Amino acid sequence: MTALATTAVLELQGVSTRFGQILVHHDLNLRVDAGQIVGLLGESGSGKTTLLREMLGLWRPSAGLIRLFGSDLLAGGHLEQQAIRRRLGMLFQQGALFSALSVFDNIAFPLRELKCLDEDWIRRLVLLKLDMVEMMPVHASLMPAELSGGMVKRVALARALALEPELLLLDEPTAGLDPDRSQNFVELVASLQQSLGLTVVMVSHDLNTIAGLATHVAILAEKRIIAFGKKEEVMHLDHPFVAGFFSKERHKLL
Repeated sequence: MTALATTAVLELQGVSTRFGQILVHHDLNLRVDAGQIVGLLGESGSGKTTLLREMLGLWRPSAGLIRLFGSDLLAGGHLEQQAIRRRLGMLFQQGALFSALSVFDNIAFPLRELKCLDEDWIRRLVLLKLDMVEMMPVHASLMPAELSGGMVKRVALARALALEPELLLLDEPTAGLDPDRSQNFVELVASLQQSLGLTVVMVSHDLNTIAGLATHVAILAEKRIIAFGKKEEVMHLDHPFVAGFFSKERHKLL
């Protein structure tokens, strides 16, 4: 008796991306299953952030198919697409908080977009999300300009988790943080992933972040995913980028 095939949380099939005459991705394939934490690695300019934005539905690939939870991300009507996108959250590289909104209103923004919750429930949920990212209720009234870099990341993470997503996308989650704050943020994300059962796809150039979070690694090079697997396997791939990235501190991933 054979095991039933499980539906991938995220699946990219034959994805190609072109901007004018510039070909960024060509016939790119990737499958991410539930519970995996995938580190997406590649050289600068290889199209990692572009790929994240396509996974989010912000950009449409020139060719190919992107499925989330078994459904074509770009098929169906507005309501169908909206329902799929509510099942994922995105942490942008610099946080991308609305500068004119308070911490409270930044986190409340996606909740208010639902148009089905009263302000009392929104207040409870915002305070819950703040607690989840280890921030205090008093921080809710602060403006983004009053936050440290680490606090910006935490507020952005709280907003990304506001709708209780199943898939979390992270673009350079520890960029701009000092080593201690970076480690604390990695531990926070790891704890939330465990407690919430999240599937995670992240772009990062930081080896400590990859070592502390990723269960699997995907290598984006030559306009496609050239390798995907557990990090201790992929790090031994005979490829110039892989050798250069992992050469000095391979022991951190073992």
